Amino acid sequence: MSAPQGEASASAPAPAAALSPTAPGKSREPGRRRRWLTIALVIGLAAAVAAVWIDARNRDRQLRTEVAQRLAELDAGDKVLRATMLAAQDSLRDAQAKIALLENRLAESQTQQAALDALYRELAPSRDEWALTEVEQVLLLASQQLQLAGNVSAALAALQLADAKLQRLNRPQFVPLRRALARDMDRLKAVPYVDVPGISLRLDQAIAGVDALPLALEERLPPSQEAPAKDESGWRRFLRDAWQDLRQLVRIENLDRPEAPLLTPPQQFFLRENLKLRLLSARFDLLFHDQANFRADLAAADMWLKKYFDTRAKPVQSLQTLLKELRATDMSTELPGLAGSLDAVRVLQLAREKRMR
Repeated sequence: MSAPQGEASASAPAPAAALSPTAPGKSREPGRRRRWLTIALVIGLAAAVAAVWIDARNRDRQLRTEVAQRLAELDAGDKVLRATMLAAQDSLRDAQAKIALLENRLAESQTQQAALDALYRELAPSRDEWALTEVEQVLLLASQQLQLAGNVSAALAALQLADAKLQRLNRPQFVPLRRALARDMDRLKAVPYVDVPGISLRLDQAIAGVDALPLALEERLPPSQEAPAKDESGWRRFLRDAWQDLRQLVRIENLDRPEAPLLTPPQQFFLRENLKLRLLSARFDLLFHDQANFRADLAAADMWLKKYFDTRAKPVQSLQTLLKELRATDMSTELPGLAGSLDAVRVLQLAREKRMR
């Protein structure tokens, strides 16, 4: 646009140029300014375009970098996700295998349970029969304890054991038997208590101490001789020894029981053995609840103590006190039997045999 304007100014009428000699120089100066302004505008526009292009390029480069980072992160996450998915698939397969194994075991357990139930139904009658047989044996043992040893505590414990076994079975047909057991247990509990084991233990201790009891005329050791003096002469020592020998030949003793016999060593031995047998016989009488013979054996033992043993000695006095206490024991109570329980067991066994036929 500046070039046409210059041409137009060059073709202007001559009178204007002739009128002003400085006009051509002044007309060129605004054209130059316009050219320089145009050039500056072009340069500025180019610089602006270059700046915009550089900024866009930088942004594009930064965007590409961010996109590459995001893609790398997504790729890493995808790898982790794939690994997690593979692990989950492996765990799922393991869980499925375990579930299948558990299902197989459950099926086996159910099969075994069914077989056990069938076996239990088959063996239930035999189990009841075994229980009745066991209860009968327990009752027989308890009856023997009562008849032979008079041991009420042992018999009562046996009945309680039998009743507990029947209670665990929980069979309606065992109710009459349990009632019979309850009646027999009530009768045993009503029996006055006699401490048979305790009395037997005390008699055993007395038997063990018989050998240590001193006899009434048991030979006692002479008093110890005085030690001779170091400067004692020979004839004085001879007289002293002779006097000691004479004192040993003759012994004078005051007796408060003139009838006590002097026993030889064999007689002393048999006396102690007979006393032991008396006490042992009393122990057997206790087990059989034979009160008459029990008291007779204890009285005979006490008589021998008074006649042959030293009643001033503390062991003899202790044994006499024990015999006196034991003679006061009352064993005259008649012990009940267990016929009711035994009959109830046998009735159940007969009824069972009839059903089996």
